[in-house]
Amino acid sequence: MSKQAPADSEEATADTSDAAAESTETEERTPVTTGSEAVVRALEQEGIEAAFGVQGGAIMPVYDALYHSDIRHITMAHEQGAAHAADAFSVVRNEPGVCLATSGPGATNLVTGIADANMDSDRLLALTGQVPSDIVGSDAFQETDTIGVTAPITKHNYFADDPDTVGDTVGEAIALADEGRPGPTLVDLPKNVTLGDSEGDVAPAEPPATTRPQYVADEENVEEAAEAIEAAERPLLLFGGGVIKADATDEARAFAREYEIPVVTTMPGIGSFPEDDDLCLSWAGMHGTGYANMAITHTDLLIAVGTRFDDRLTGGIDTFAPEAEVIHIDIDPAEISKNIHADYPLIGDAGIVIDQLDDALTSAPDADEWREQCLTWQDEYPMDYATPDDEPLKPQFVVEVLDEATDDDTIVTSGVGQHQMWASQYWTYSEPRTWVSSHGLGTMGYGLPAAIGARVAADDDQDVVCVDGDGSFLMTIQELSVAVREEMDITVAVLNNEYIGMVRQWQDAFFEGRRMAAEYNWCPEFDMLAEAFGARGWRVDDYDEVADTVEEALAYDGPSVIDFHIDPAENVYPMVPSGGANGKFALTEDQL
Repeated sequence: MSKQAPADSEEATADTSDAAAESTETEERTPVTTGSEAVVRALEQEGIEAAFGVQGGAIMPVYDALYHSDIRHITMAHEQGAAHAADAFSVVRNEPGVCLATSGPGATNLVTGIADANMDSDRLLALTGQVPSDIVGSDAFQETDTIGVTAPITKHNYFADDPDTVGDTVGEAIALADEGRPGPTLVDLPKNVTLGDSEGDVAPAEPPATTRPQYVADEENVEEAAEAIEAAERPLLLFGGGVIKADATDEARAFAREYEIPVVTTMPGIGSFPEDDDLCLSWAGMHGTGYANMAITHTDLLIAVGTRFDDRLTGGIDTFAPEAEVIHIDIDPAEISKNIHADYPLIGDAGIVIDQLDDALTSAPDADEWREQCLTWQDEYPMDYATPDDEPLKPQFVVEVLDEATDDDTIVTSGVGQHQMWASQYWTYSEPRTWVSSHGLGTMGYGLPAAIGARVAADDDQDVVCVDGDGSFLMTIQELSVAVREEMDITVAVLNNEYIGMVRQWQDAFFEGRRMAAEYNWCPEFDMLAEAFGARGWRVDDYDEVADTVEEALAYDGPSVIDFHIDPAENVYPMVPSGGANGKFALTEDQL
């Protein structure tokens, strides 16, 4: 269960330099002669295997250098799709994803995807073309202040100003995206810099020295937290997305099982702990399971790992885990006590700190009655649903059939809305990095380009399934042309209710049923549109057709789309009203 903290900076630098020297001695490389070649050399040195982007004038020199590289480039139909695909690639691979765009509209089209990666702490590098340095600020053709626009949504962004150093800048940006709490970085590349002559070799990448995080928690704090765990009668582990990003699922799972502590996850933390394990209560929050929310409401010690306690998890701050002391493990000190007060703050790497706690514990908490209570809540609030013969197809049934037809390591991507909730509620996840969705920003249209990025990152024998909604699918449907062109084996299941379903659900519940701009009965026939793109398409309306169509679509070696026409009146439950108490979740609209 042990994980080693990184060496101090001098040792790390020496190791990196030695590795670079060995690489130089054993591999003949053409010298870097231009800024654009330095950019691509930096990508190659950091092991970047794929990039997603859209060509354009100001970024053209970088693409010309990519022509001679082994890096696989996937041309997307829209820059937003490029950012989402790179984001999903990073989630599946647990390494930085790369997207490229030209200046002006190309760069601004990346913004939604960069903001999405920033909210979800995903490793992303954006490379944007820029007009030549000497005309920056003159309102030149396709000029935008990309640095100013993206400063609030990146860990850091860079304006490259020298062909001799641009490669080092790109390397630093990659390293920074991966350092500590992950996140997006951006390098803006003026065309004169990428076209300019360069005699500078590209140094091994390192993040800025000022960004080095704390990996090992304070020992005194660890001892105090361990004592609290041993004394707890109702302990509960809360695994967030940070467990997965820290590659700490092995440590987290071993800890939960060794001390027999029940586990809930956040939505980004889905897959950090197997949902078919007896200790797992699934995910908590606005649409989390009733039993997960009951456990959070009644725990006396919440051990939270890698979560920022966002409002969709907590509901009302004053009512969240009201009986609990809180142990909060996080690598980002800014998250400690930001939303939920931490009685025992443990700043450090998730896996390392879990191991520290394990070493400090002398006994497991006496929690037999608590575990029994958690099992009782599972019986009291099951995730079931009715399938009346006189009502249309239920989306929950579709998700369960897809789950049963695929392997445990299948990667599921989704857009945002009701379909996202059903895909996370009714699919049983047992592996990390198999649930890929937009959480913090809630970006409709994420699902299809994410499936493309996931397909590039995944093993050849892994299935990739995109569970989408009609409104979400329509926002980025142009990326289906990319999947066809690249002969990508992905299956898209559209849960089509002819509404922006979550908006309609809220309008019915909180706006007296005034369904303003929520009805989408003007959507195209997605099965026929899929065929027009060159993919396979099916339409399904009846329960009897679901299983056979799913099998046929999964067996098809290429992109396929199943247009499931589901019950337009079906809502997502459980539901905690915004700002409400987790323990007072609604199971029907009447309870809201």
